[in-house]
Amino acid sequence: MSTDTSRGIETYLSFKLGEEVFAINVSKVINILEMSQITSIPKTPNYMKGVINLRGTVLPVIDLRIKFGLPEKEATVDTSIIVLNIEHKGEHILIGTLVDAVREVLELKNDDISQAPTIGAKYNSGFINGMFRINDKFIMILDIDKIFSTEEVIEFKEHTTTETN
Repeated sequence: MSTDTSRGIETYLSFKLGEEVFAINVSKVINILEMSQITSIPKTPNYMKGVINLRGTVLPVIDLRIKFGLPEKEATVDTSIIVLNIEHKGEHILIGTLVDAVREVLELKNDDISQAPTIGAKYNSGFINGMFRINDKFIMILDIDKIFSTEEVIEFKEHTTTETN
């Protein structure tokens, strides 16, 4: 899974949240895990489900459904945790994101990606890099680095370091 920017082609991992399909550049994806036992942490935001053990590392797990304002949903056989490497102020932090289902890897030409809408978007278009149309459905391409605020990233780091000590 690579990105071939010389030909104007980028590779994305697509996934579902409710009826919507989103995609993230594969350069941000570290791993895809089956749903596992999540240890909850008291006094955290409702979208932060807790932490899991990822090869000896404490990994904070957030529910993107809740983060995006969708109703919470029971895990199914398709529920997955996408391990992402987010960058914030030059620092890299691993987080797990709960999604309803991982779909497929897409190789998209940059010319086929439309700009994100600026008005009337269901989601904050500040973290939508663009939209790709397949038949009559749109796939929203996310900039995962912009989804979380500075305070949220600091909280992820604090929980990771607190749990490992």
